[in-house]
Amino acid sequence: MVINKNWRVLTIGDGDLSFSASISNYIKPKHLVATVFDDSTCLVDKYSSKFLAELTRNNISVLTGFDVTDSNTWGNLPRHSFDLVIFQFPLVPNNVTYQQHQDKSAVGSSNTINRWLLHQYLAHCFEHFLAKDGQRLAMITSKDVKPYRQWNIETSIVTNLNCDYLGQCDFNFSDYPDYQIRNVDRDKFVKETQAISYLYSDIKQPALSAILTIPDYCDDDNFCTICRVGPINTPNDLQAHVESKRHIQMSNFEQQWQHQLDNQL
Repeated sequence: MVINKNWRVLTIGDGDLSFSASISNYIKPKHLVATVFDDSTCLVDKYSSKFLAELTRNNISVLTGFDVTDSNTWGNLPRHSFDLVIFQFPLVPNNVTYQQHQDKSAVGSSNTINRWLLHQYLAHCFEHFLAKDGQRLAMITSKDVKPYRQWNIETSIVTNLNCDYLGQCDFNFSDYPDYQIRNVDRDKFVKETQAISYLYSDIKQPALSAILTIPDYCDDDNFCTICRVGPINTPNDLQAHVESKRHIQMSNFEQQWQHQLDNQL
């Protein structure tokens, strides 16, 4: 993960606030604001007030009840004030997944609903959160396992947005000693697994792009982008892949996602 101490950083939906506390303690950025989806009572009941108290002592602003898809919940968050916005392990909570997000015009499966969350996150980053004269970087860190890797984070979620996928890097948990990965629905720790940070911008970022990786499946015609499979070298191999359960499932996800986008036009 790339965070410069001279940047102004905004964290989105930071569970128990342990990630923001790690940034504050070990990176000490120029400015930091943390947000949490839960309201303040739920935050304390679910996770305790340890990291909230720590950030408060360090004069770090914390906004609770913050839904990145709903501007009515953003309160006093300063607009156009950040260089980097970070969303760690985003996932729509099971208890609000379908009905609540149906009400927000999300359609289809949980795959579509989670893509819509990330799509809206990126849209709001570049329209509302990132400073016009700043670094203009948005980051998503996600597990490299199903169902997260089925969201096509590199390509699909930027469709119809004025930003581009720059590349990715491994997320190293050891860089953030206080960080405690939590289950999105309850106060339980989650086993650390391989995770990747994906970066996006609406301006050219040559220095940053030079140290990031873009997987072959993103820009090699011999790979299936949606399935992350390849190289596929022969017509027979291509036909076998197209008929595979994996490709059929991913194709259905892509069709649902396109339907969602079409409904927003």
